[in-house]
Amino acid sequence: MNTTSTTALAPTSTALSNGSLRWLARAGMTGPILFTATFVAQQWLRRDTYDWVAEPVSNLEAGPQGWVQQANFVVFGLLMAAFAVGMAREVSGRRLGRSGPALLGLSSAGLFLAAVFPLEQDAQGVAYDPGLHFVAGVTFFLSSGLALLALSRSLAGDARWGRLPAYALVAGLLAFAGFVVMGRLAIPDGAALHPYAGLAQRVVIVGVTFPCLVLLAARLHRLADAGG
Repeated sequence: MNTTSTTALAPTSTALSNGSLRWLARAGMTGPILFTATFVAQQWLRRDTYDWVAEPVSNLEAGPQGWVQQANFVVFGLLMAAFAVGMAREVSGRRLGRSGPALLGLSSAGLFLAAVFPLEQDAQGVAYDPGLHFVAGVTFFLSSGLALLALSRSLAGDARWGRLPAYALVAGLLAFAGFVVMGRLAIPDGAALHPYAGLAQRVVIVGVTFPCLVLLAARLHRLADAGG
């Protein structure tokens, strides 16, 4: 018989006030939405030269206005790092402990790397990777998918989180599968789905990873409002 109670699953760390936790949760809600709105606005403004179906989001870094997307990566990285701190308080002492927040922090590091090592544009106007941007992409996509899987296990069994742990499990599996598909079939030049690399990437982040992160952050905010 399983005698684990919801009380036993409550956060063991009270280092953060509920007011601070609300702000960290808001960072988690805001980050994916703001990031998406910013790159969608950019691709619309550059619609004559940018093909969002074929080109990944990072290609927006190439060219004279590339600094906008670099700044977008940095802001998103800061917001996700803040959200990771908030989730660390929630899952402290649970199964897998801080692995989920640590992986969220690693994904934010991938966003910073994407800004520090941007794609560039050659004389023909084609975006290319001068080095290390590929590492940034692998870091973000792999760690964000694994973070959802770890959080799904840490939050499982806590009635306060409802069905979100199961949703995070499914989203994490789909995100990991998307990472594999992109890495093998979409991103490499000459791959079967390379003409649809941008679309494939957007399906993973906008359709799978980001909604789950926003919902987890929204629930964390609700719990902070309720006093934990």
